Amino acid sequence: MPSSAFSKELERLLAVRGLSWRKLSVLVGYTPGWLSKIKNGVPPSADLARRCDEVLEAGGQLVALASVRAVRPAQMPASTASFVGRRAELARIAQALVVSGEPGTLRAVTVEGPPGVGKTALALRAARDVATRFADGHLYVDLHGHSSGVPVEPGQALEEFLRALGVPAGEIPVGLAHRAALFRSVLSERHVLVVLDNAASFRQIEHLLPGASGCAVVVTSRNRLSGLSIRTDAARVVLGPLTSCESTDLLHTVIGTDRATAEATALADLARRCAYLPLALRIAADHVITHPDRSVSDLIEDLATDGHLEVLSADEATAVRKVFSWSYRTLDAPTARMFRLISLHPGPTISVPAAAALTGLTVGKARPLVDALVRAHLIEPIARDRYRVHDLLRFYGSERAQHEDADRAEAIRRLTDWYLHTAAAANESMTPFRVHVLKLEEPSVQLSVQPQSFQDSMAAMRWCDTELLNFVPISRLAAAHSLPATVWRLPIALFDYLLLRKPWGVWVTTHELGHSAAVSLGDSHAAAWVQTNLAVACRWLRDFERSERLYAEAMAVRVDIGDLHGQAWVLEGLAALAMDRGQVEQARDHAERGLEIFAALGDREGQAAALVALSEVHLSSADLDPALTAAEEALRMCEDMADLYGQGRKLVKVADVHAALGHPTEALSYVDRSLAVRRRAGDQWGQADSLTRQGDILRDLDRVPEARDSWRTALELYQDLADPRAADLRTRLLAHDQSAP
Repeated sequence: MPSSAFSKELERLLAVRGLSWRKLSVLVGYTPGWLSKIKNGVPPSADLARRCDEVLEAGGQLVALASVRAVRPAQMPASTASFVGRRAELARIAQALVVSGEPGTLRAVTVEGPPGVGKTALALRAARDVATRFADGHLYVDLHGHSSGVPVEPGQALEEFLRALGVPAGEIPVGLAHRAALFRSVLSERHVLVVLDNAASFRQIEHLLPGASGCAVVVTSRNRLSGLSIRTDAARVVLGPLTSCESTDLLHTVIGTDRATAEATALADLARRCAYLPLALRIAADHVITHPDRSVSDLIEDLATDGHLEVLSADEATAVRKVFSWSYRTLDAPTARMFRLISLHPGPTISVPAAAALTGLTVGKARPLVDALVRAHLIEPIARDRYRVHDLLRFYGSERAQHEDADRAEAIRRLTDWYLHTAAAANESMTPFRVHVLKLEEPSVQLSVQPQSFQDSMAAMRWCDTELLNFVPISRLAAAHSLPATVWRLPIALFDYLLLRKPWGVWVTTHELGHSAAVSLGDSHAAAWVQTNLAVACRWLRDFERSERLYAEAMAVRVDIGDLHGQAWVLEGLAALAMDRGQVEQARDHAERGLEIFAALGDREGQAAALVALSEVHLSSADLDPALTAAEEALRMCEDMADLYGQGRKLVKVADVHAALGHPTEALSYVDRSLAVRRRAGDQWGQADSLTRQGDILRDLDRVPEARDSWRTALELYQDLADPRAADLRTRLLAHDQSAP
């Protein structure tokens, strides 16, 4: 019986630890004879897998491998039925995928080229041609790497792959590195073909590469992926337009033999005027089919137009624009208007409710129009209620909007208003206990257009997660169309989500845009509020000088206008900043003043935040009893408010005090509770924080292997967030690894 992925990984770990199989039998309590069977491929029991995992400090990887079910994934989408040509490219890809190279070397191919040349069609056809050579199945993912969809994070793709390969959801590890290691281990004894479509960069695919020479990978991208070539010596196929013969063959295949033969000369001319681009050729062929009453020569006359699309050469753009116009002219007026206005949306994807806002329609009236655009192949569905527009079609649609829609500005106002009010509704649903100071006017849209509402906080958070990559483009769109009030209000409305998820780039960029907008309006109160929120992000990112400057500028304004609530939050932030800098007495003063104002205003969330700051002050001063009292009182307030984010943070603070009191068991219990709460809340940064504290306590209990596992998992989470604390943990782990016996 051949070895399994479990036994192969087990043998690797034994070699790393310098242990023999006989020594392992003593450590796990199983006989050498039984372990010999495991070595030769017999599946282990759950108990044996758990014991081996613990002894070898595998961090759950052996448990996960033992639980993998024998599943043959078959994720490849159907290839294009009318595929023609590209014979040399197909042959080169096939050779690269099926001919073995150096032992242990992954076989890989990149298919590169500009938009519209048929990279995905070629990759899928090539994969289909060699699929039978990969007996254990094939995996596929569209990575949405080039702005036509939300880019897929490597960890997300790995989660889907691992599930498809039979790993139970509960056994999939959290961190990117652990998921990648498990993915390689699961594939170590399998022959699987992996297709990574629409990759933006090598960084996006680096962790999605199998380690086994029995597997192969096909990657499509508009960019040259030099990192992949260096790592795997991947074959590189660069696509351009089809040849003239291939182009006429494609038209011939789609429109049928009789008509193609009768109009062969005109068909060759049509191919030339389509610039031999597969995307344009297919649309042209569809137009020929749907207009049997017109000759191909008549249709060619339509291809005389001026102008260009910026992503193509002038000749290509002229051809593509006219071919798009054939599909566009078949639309009825409401559907054509929907296409034009959808093209104004600046983000990678759009939903039906957002499309409804753009057009001033109800969702019920907008949905059939969106469905009609899907049927016309002018937009593409990518997920439930999510659509994308090909870049070339977006250029074309926005050009048509400039010529045909005098109310473009009002459409953009409706869209940005919809995002602003929906974001506010989402964040109020996520934090109903918070004193929300942002007051919005009624949306300046028709009565039939309403912002989305949410049944619960998880639905609200899912909406924010889905729309995350749209928030900065929407802010820039509002700024470009002289809507500064929307630009500064949107980041304020999103603050609860940003605080929970900590997408640093979106947080900082939206607030910087918002501050500029508030300043342009001369609205000092708005500018101060945006500065306060931006100061929070800068403190988390350890840009202490900028954080202090922002807090100081915000405080000056809040004092000047008598904004007590704003002053209290600035004081709370200054207290946290002072503690980060070791300025204990300054922190005490800020926290006490902030607590007094919050109490007078009846803001219990603010009181809990100020109490935690005071607890840290007491802890730093070795006043442990008042430190514990303050932290426990803050925790009770968060529990009363059902504030999961706050509970996770306060539980860690209680744990810190118990650790200082010499109560490591109690401290570990509170940290474990905080980790569970933060997982429920979807607080990835908080999970990393709890895991770091968990590792610290385990180290103090001389449970160093478990401490390292906690730190490693925390490190992966921090790295996923691009958080500066990742560097601290790398240093800590390196020091412990070097000092280990």
